Amino acid sequence: MKRAVILAACLAAAMPALAQTRPKPAAPKTPEKEAPAPPPPADAPAPYDRDLLRLSEIIGALSFLRELCGNPDAPEWPARMKSLLDAEGTSPGRRDRLAGAYNRGYGGYAVTYRVCTPSAVEAATRFIAEGERLSVALAGRFGG
Repeated sequence: MKRAVILAACLAAAMPALAQTRPKPAAPKTPEKEAPAPPPPADAPAPYDRDLLRLSEIIGALSFLRELCGNPDAPEWPARMKSLLDAEGTSPGRRDRLAGAYNRGYGGYAVTYRVCTPSAVEAATRFIAEGERLSVALAGRFGG
């Protein structure tokens, strides 16, 4: 009996320690937060994107060449590009591609020409003709 009392006393002393080491029951599960929205779809290219990028590149080249040669219409070209970006830059990726094409056109001629030469004038004349053809074709095929 003495043994039973000692055993009971030991168990009683150990109870608070056992209670602390016993894992606590898990809290009832709450519904998890809503699943994150799927990423927006990649910019689906429009059927006229290739022509539009070429037009942006032409506008960039004309922005540089017309300014270099002191043409009175020089300020119109960056404004035209801004209008194009406002109309067609519907997403950041699309806007970046259009601006990149403009910068390629501008930068390509900025590296080549330092002064207005007859070849710079000829290049600008050809770009105006090509840009006009592209604009008419784009408007005719896709409206706008």
